[in-house]
Amino acid sequence: MSAPHDPHADRDPELGVDSDLEVSDTTSGPSGAVHPRPRFLLLVAVGGALGTGLREALSLTFPPVSGVSVTTGVINVVGAFVLGLLLEFLSGRGEDSGRRRDLRLFAGTGVLGGFTTYSALATDTVLLGDTGRFVAAGAYTVGTLVLGLTAAALGIVLGRRIIRRRVAGSSS
Repeated sequence: MSAPHDPHADRDPELGVDSDLEVSDTTSGPSGAVHPRPRFLLLVAVGGALGTGLREALSLTFPPVSGVSVTTGVINVVGAFVLGLLLEFLSGRGEDSGRRRDLRLFAGTGVLGGFTTYSALATDTVLLGDTGRFVAAGAYTVGTLVLGLTAAALGIVLGRRIIRRRVAGSSS
């Protein structure tokens, strides 16, 4: 008689583990269902509502210029920068648990997820294309994506520098 198969024995140790779940929240077996905690969902929902409200307020305050929503582009680039900064800073502070996890879920997934809007970027691009402004549509899309990736990278670099300064300051 052989021992029962352990489904976790086949797991690749290089793969990440969902830090928003506790071991007791998962089930083993064929379904592999996960059960996020209601508190985590609430953090994301409240943060998302705040981020969406802020984005809408900015979009109403600064309407499109010549059919191009500069505000949407700026929001996405700023959001990418702040998200890179936040996540790098939090990851350098220690394990993704407790208050760090709550802050990541509320501010990162929630606020910044609601604040940034790549669906509006896609809609704006289609609207520009529908009016025959294909160069503007392409430049708007590519520009936003390139600037967003650059901003996220800069946020990560800044977050790393902040962590290094804190570590250097605490060791002196």
